[in-house]
Amino acid sequence: MPTYEYRCESCGHEFEKFQLITAKSLRKCPVCGKSSIKRLIGAGAGIIFKGSGFYQTDYRTESYKKERKSDKSDSTAAVSEKKVEAKDAKAGDKTEPDVKKKGTSTTSAKK
Repeated sequence: MPTYEYRCESCGHEFEKFQLITAKSLRKCPVCGKSSIKRLIGAGAGIIFKGSGFYQTDYRTESYKKERKSDKSDSTAAVSEKKVEAKDAKAGDKTEPDVKKKGTSTTSAKK
């Protein structure tokens, strides 16, 4: 719920009122009782988030950050090992070709 600012045109009294957005603006001044109150356009208050849980990555502890770094370095090492294994496997495939040439057949289809 927002806080609205009001000013009485008759006596000059200024005050704030905590109201629902859908609530109608006030009409009578609490000081002089006249119906000459105007709602002022204010800058409003900035939104303040207090507590934890707004973003997962905010305010991480140092121990979590260190653990995360070590996990990343372990995973990059594992990825690079997989790349080396894949290269070795490809090199092994090149030494033993298993490709048949066109027009050559080991079995005869004619009888």
